[in-house]
Amino acid sequence: MRKIVLFVATSIDGFIAGKEGDTSWLFTEGDFGYQAFYNSIDTTLMGFNTYEFISRFEEFPYLGKKNYVFTRKKREVGNHPVEFVFGDVVGFTRELKEKPGKNIWLVGGGQINSLLLNANLIDQMIISIHPTALGDGIKLFRNESPKHFNFRLSKHEVFERGLVQLTYENGKMN
Repeated sequence: MRKIVLFVATSIDGFIAGKEGDTSWLFTEGDFGYQAFYNSIDTTLMGFNTYEFISRFEEFPYLGKKNYVFTRKKREVGNHPVEFVFGDVVGFTRELKEKPGKNIWLVGGGQINSLLLNANLIDQMIISIHPTALGDGIKLFRNESPKHFNFRLSKHEVFERGLVQLTYENGKMN
C-alpha cells in the first residue's frame, strides 16, 4: 500500500505560511532532503488555496507527477497538470492509497492536513522546522480538535543554519 507523506516546512511556532500566504521566511538555499523525497513520490494532494498559491510560480513545481487539488467548487482546468476533486476528500484519499504507485505527497494546506490526520490517513510526517517565529499565519493543522494519534520519531537531522528536520511514522495501523 502507498503511503501518504506530509512533507512540510513550518516556523518554530507551527505556521506553514505567514499572513497572506507569505513564505519569504523559508530557506531557499539547500536541498534538505527534498530531491530524494520528490523522487520517492508520483502523486501530490493539496487544497485549492495551496494550489492557488503554487500556481503563481513561474513554473508549476510538480510536473511529471499526478496532481490532485481538493475543492468545493467546480473549477476550470487551466494550463497546469492538475485534476480537481470534489466531494469526499477522505474517501478519495483512501481509494488512492490502494492503487499501485509510489508514495503520495500531502502538500497541504492546514485544512486538508487536519482532515487527513483526523481520518488517520497520514502515514509519515517529515517536518522541517525553520528557526523563525511568525506569530500569525496559516497553521500546520487547523484549530479543530484532532483525534489522538501516536506518531513515532524515526529520524531527526539538524542542519547548520538551525533548521531541524523531524520524521515521524504513524504508530497506528490504518
